[in-house]
Amino acid sequence: MANTSDWAAARAAVEACTACPLRETCRQTVFGVGSETAEVLFVGEGPGKTEDEEGVPFVGPAGKLLDELLAAIGLTREHVYIANIVKCRPPMNRDPKPEERAACMPHLKRQMELLAPKLVVCLGRIAAQELISPEFRVTQEHGFWNIRGSYEIMGTWHPAALLRNERNLPDAFEDFKVLQRRIRKVCKMTPSDPIALCAGRAKDT
Repeated sequence: MANTSDWAAARAAVEACTACPLRETCRQTVFGVGSETAEVLFVGEGPGKTEDEEGVPFVGPAGKLLDELLAAIGLTREHVYIANIVKCRPPMNRDPKPEERAACMPHLKRQMELLAPKLVVCLGRIAAQELISPEFRVTQEHGFWNIRGSYEIMGTWHPAALLRNERNLPDAFEDFKVLQRRIRKVCKMTPSDPIALCAGRAKDT
């Protein structure tokens, strides 16, 4: 099991990284947030403006929606770990370029080594294309588990994309219910009883 010093070294490596030009334009790196013993890992594409300002992934409206989706299946950020493909904000919130993703992937791989998750959820197309398949299409392949050695992985919509097109929210909510069922089967320490809000919101959409 990874110890605190292992995580501190991984964070320091991200803060010192200059492997791509993104570090020159961002305010700070955004390493990750959550439990360092989590069984469930969520991976997004990269920090936005608010994340760059606060140094925490998934804050602002998209982060609030993610929190609601988590709560609906009995989870909070303290139960899971949340990270991104790239740790620095791309200018103007553009998609990270392939070479930027490639430069930053060793940091995510190190986080995954330390965490050893049982389940991984890709939030959005870019994360899924990096971790599941280069041809991954969220609208066609969301909610299906893929086995990757010691863990299982699936893709769903990025919360920001759901805010832009709430018609997909019910399907995304179903994906979280798929996650909930899988947690009950393979996870020993992760709760899975609903806390709150999102079921009503999804049904009303």
